[in-house]
Amino acid sequence: METTLAYSLPTDESALVRRAQSGDRDAFGALVSRYMRQAYYAALGLVGSHDDAMDLSQEAFARAFRARMSLDPDRPFYAWLYTILRRLCFNFLRDRKTRARKLEAAAVWLADETGTLGENPLRAAERSELRLVVAAAIDELPDRQREVLVLKEFEGLKYREIAELLSIPLGTVMSRLYSARRQLAVIFGGERP
Repeated sequence: METTLAYSLPTDESALVRRAQSGDRDAFGALVSRYMRQAYYAALGLVGSHDDAMDLSQEAFARAFRARMSLDPDRPFYAWLYTILRRLCFNFLRDRKTRARKLEAAAVWLADETGTLGENPLRAAERSELRLVVAAAIDELPDRQREVLVLKEFEGLKYREIAELLSIPLGTVMSRLYSARRQLAVIFGGERP
C-alpha cells in the first residue's frame, strides 16, 4: 500500500514565489490557480475572443514559469504576470490580420456577466443584440484605452491599482479612461469626433 504525504502550500504569496523559484511546481501551480481566472478575463477584455484569451493567458503562465527566477518575491506576482500577459495580448493584436475573430466569444462572455438565463426570448434577443453592439464599440477603442476600460469596468480595479499594474502615472489612467468613455459615447450617439 502506497501512501503519499500531503502538505499544504503556504498562503503567503512571497513564500509560494520563493518555492517556485527553487523548482517547486506545486507552488507555481498554486500561483496559477490563484490568478488563472483573473488573467483569462484580462486577456479576454483585451483580445475579445475566448479561445485567444485562453491561449494567451496560458502562454503568459508558461513564460512566467520559464522566467520565474527574475521575479522579485517581495512584489505582487499578478502585477509581474500581467506585464507578460499585456505584452502578449498587444503583440497578438498588432500581428493579427483581421479583427473579426475578436468578437467570436464576446457575446458568451457578456451573457455570462449579465445573466440572461431564464429571461423571455424577446428580452434575451434584445440583450444579445445590445451585447454585440457594446462589444463592437469596445473593439473600436485603441488598445491602450480598451485596456484601461477593461481593468476599471470589468476587473473592478481602482485608478491607483491600474496605474501600478501598468506602471503609468495616475493621470494617464484617468486620461485614457476618460477618452475611452468619451469615444464610446460618441459611438453610441452616432456622431464622429
